[in-house]
Amino acid sequence: MVNKPAGLVCHPTKDGPLSSLIGRVRLHLGDTEGRLVNRLDRETSGVVLIAKGAIVAAELGRLVSGAGSGAADKSYWAIVEGHVPATAWLIDAPLGKDVNSPVAIKDCVRADGAAAQTRVRLIRTLVRDDAPFSLVEVSPLTGRKHQIRIHLAHAGYPIVGDKLYGADEQRYLRLVEGRLTDEDRRALRMTCHALHARELAFEWRGRLWRFEADASEEFVQFSAPLHA
Repeated sequence: MVNKPAGLVCHPTKDGPLSSLIGRVRLHLGDTEGRLVNRLDRETSGVVLIAKGAIVAAELGRLVSGAGSGAADKSYWAIVEGHVPATAWLIDAPLGKDVNSPVAIKDCVRADGAAAQTRVRLIRTLVRDDAPFSLVEVSPLTGRKHQIRIHLAHAGYPIVGDKLYGADEQRYLRLVEGRLTDEDRRALRMTCHALHARELAFEWRGRLWRFEADASEEFVQFSAPLHA
């Protein structure tokens, strides 16, 4: 298991081995056999499993990507805008392509989309610069693209720093074009969106496996309770 930092892509790029997580892993192992079991978005930090061979990668991949009995339990932390309900709740909303967005990779909640469910539990409410925020634990019950980010935004609680599913999707376009402004950065509040893959647990080959990853200092500082 590795704790992927926010801002690093998982898959290989044209910019050399140090530009991706798997490239760095393969450099560390000294071969090309390192394989990603699960993947996280560029700006999402946290638990990523690495297998040293194809057989193990396939076995674990089925556990991690599956749903229902026998699937892995995944727990994320997210800092969201607004104060979420104190009682745990379920977001049940199908997801599909956002045909109205200029961003090709953007999805959205739509009636004809693929089934998607996400559990949300409040950890604590926060106030920063007189604005309300919440630290939540999020458990995706399905594995759709950008599921957590879309579901939280759809519920009215977008993730802090989310350039695509936050208040202005044009920020995402400005980011990829290298045109993000100081005003954008102030509005986003954090360097990368505040989503962290905290824990992954599953049964495999006769035993329980549990992996945890600490959040970044920036994430921890923003989500820490204020003391008088």
